[in-house]
Amino acid sequence: MAFLLENLLQFGRLLRALGLGVSSGRMLDAAQALQYAGVGRRGDFYHALRTLLVRRAEDLPVFDEAFRAFWRKPPGRRTTRDIRPMGKERRFGKPRVEAPSLRADDGSAAGAEKPAASIAIGTFSSRETLREKDFKEMTGEELEEAARLMNELRRPAGLRRSRRWRSGGGEIDLRRLLRKSARGGAEGFDVPRRGRRLRPRPLVLLCDVSGSMERYSSILVRFAHVVSGGPARVETFLFATRLTRISHRLRQARLDSALGRLSSHAPDWSGGTRIGEALRSLNVDWARRALNRGPVVLLISDGWDRGDPQLLRREMARLQRSCRRLIWLNPLLGSPVYEPLTRGMQAALPYVDDFMPAHNLTSLGKLAAHLDALQGRGRGA
Repeated sequence: MAFLLENLLQFGRLLRALGLGVSSGRMLDAAQALQYAGVGRRGDFYHALRTLLVRRAEDLPVFDEAFRAFWRKPPGRRTTRDIRPMGKERRFGKPRVEAPSLRADDGSAAGAEKPAASIAIGTFSSRETLREKDFKEMTGEELEEAARLMNELRRPAGLRRSRRWRSGGGEIDLRRLLRKSARGGAEGFDVPRRGRRLRPRPLVLLCDVSGSMERYSSILVRFAHVVSGGPARVETFLFATRLTRISHRLRQARLDSALGRLSSHAPDWSGGTRIGEALRSLNVDWARRALNRGPVVLLISDGWDRGDPQLLRREMARLQRSCRRLIWLNPLLGSPVYEPLTRGMQAALPYVDDFMPAHNLTSLGKLAAHLDALQGRGRGA
């Protein structure tokens, strides 16, 4: 049974490499289930793994192909059958699969000696390729690498003019001019000038952590952590069916220690989505703290909303009036065939100043440049 567990873990790594979200907890459930389902019949074995390891209907063809390639009777010690993701080009030679033994449907043994299943299906993508890859298509290892690359992004911090003055600028400083004139003495002197000091514009991040955003939530929370380390004052909230403030947690030096507790801190994590109710909580309960000094609001969501669209429309309009600029970041916008047709997006879009993608590292880098370019620009510019 020990060799079967080893092969099962290898199969889990293969599924993650093919883009399926197979967590360690699901692999543990599968290993425990096999104690009851057994491996004597291939059909029972297949359905047990498929039930526990596949969450989306679109992943079924990929799972079936991987199952056939991995759990098959080998013609010899090794097979070179291609098990790369469908439609992907192989970059580092042929993948290697050493198939483990498993009994066929008729109960006959598929192999007597202990196999040593090992898979070589490719290495990490290059940094350039990884920057262009959609977060939902990344494997667990690629997501970890993307999180490290995210620390290299420029901290987005558009500037605003504060009420304080500084020497220099285009406006004549009348006070200093009068003081110099009162001293007398010199017939001529340079006319003193002044200008407003520039401060980083505050940011408010609203991150959707509902079930439809599950493939993006963790990596986008890491983005919020990167932004929180910049010079701007940042307020960060999570929402699904309610609003949860996590600004103080993201200010920790190490996010890994806080990420594990965020799901318990936000009890609606991976739940439904009621964007309008979350925005009402922001506008009513947090407006004085989070929406003062004209912040830029980044709302990160795919727009799948189960709440009242009229409420969402009202609260979006109120939020837009309270901030300098309202930017909606939609991970689905990275797809060339995406259209914002959901009722949530239809209700919100009239009050969105900028509608931008947030599906890969490149899109987040462009967002930082866009925010820096907002200095001195009014709404609609």
